[in-house]
Amino acid sequence: MGKLDDKVAVISGAARGQGRSHAVNLAAEGASVIVLDICADLEGNTYPLSRPEDLDETVALIEKHGVRAHPVIVDVRERGAVWAAVAEGVEALGRLDIVVANAGIAPLGKGQTLQSWSDTIDTDLAGVFNVIQASLPHLKAGASIIATGSLAAQLGSSTKQGPGGSAYSLAKQVVAHYVNDLAVQLSKKSIRINAVHPTNVNTDMLHNEGMYKVFRPDLDAPTREDAEKSFYAMQGMPIPYIEPQDVSDLVVFLASDQSRYITGSQLRVDAGGYVKSVLWGK
Repeated sequence: MGKLDDKVAVISGAARGQGRSHAVNLAAEGASVIVLDICADLEGNTYPLSRPEDLDETVALIEKHGVRAHPVIVDVRERGAVWAAVAEGVEALGRLDIVVANAGIAPLGKGQTLQSWSDTIDTDLAGVFNVIQASLPHLKAGASIIATGSLAAQLGSSTKQGPGGSAYSLAKQVVAHYVNDLAVQLSKKSIRINAVHPTNVNTDMLHNEGMYKVFRPDLDAPTREDAEKSFYAMQGMPIPYIEPQDVSDLVVFLASDQSRYITGSQLRVDAGGYVKSVLWGK
């Protein structure tokens, strides 16, 4: 018996990274999963995104747990397409109980343009709105919504990191506010919504040239080895980053009835990064 037997989840950005980890972990607890991903690059992003074969691999990993997967290649920036994708998934799998609005990009370093701002706002902010709003008509009492935020955004604006970094910080801060205020409305229907705020996570979003340059601005072409020496600065605990599994453990908890009275919360998985940087009461 799993914590999520017979439930159905939708997850954006599910082809790899945190999204894939969340999908597989929810499946391991008995949930079937609608998996959404763009599976293509964006003009304003500064590192490669997923491919269709990545989404295929996520589907295979889900189905190993004896549940169903319904993949849809969709751009979360496109409102109508997202609404159609969620409706298609619900029709295929029969219901919807869990929403994980996870898709995001973080274009940093060289190559940023104003398109980096637009693509980041449209993915990390409008994309979260689109996935959640498309899901609301299908949710009933007991449903759970989880949005992916960021420790970096909770620590303040990143206007010095170019248009992509600035947009990332703004988007994640607004997502946190959105979760807080929507929780008031959804609680009347016994539907929960919470945000999770990870620190550095061991995914492609962290391991790319632009991010390395943010952590090692003193070097012209920092390597992963160079950057990892500075990754430790984000956390209070002596680690460079957490694993996607560390975030998925919280997502599973929030998706399950074990958290049935937790809503409107901003939950950090940050190895002490926030308390290290922000004074109590600030």
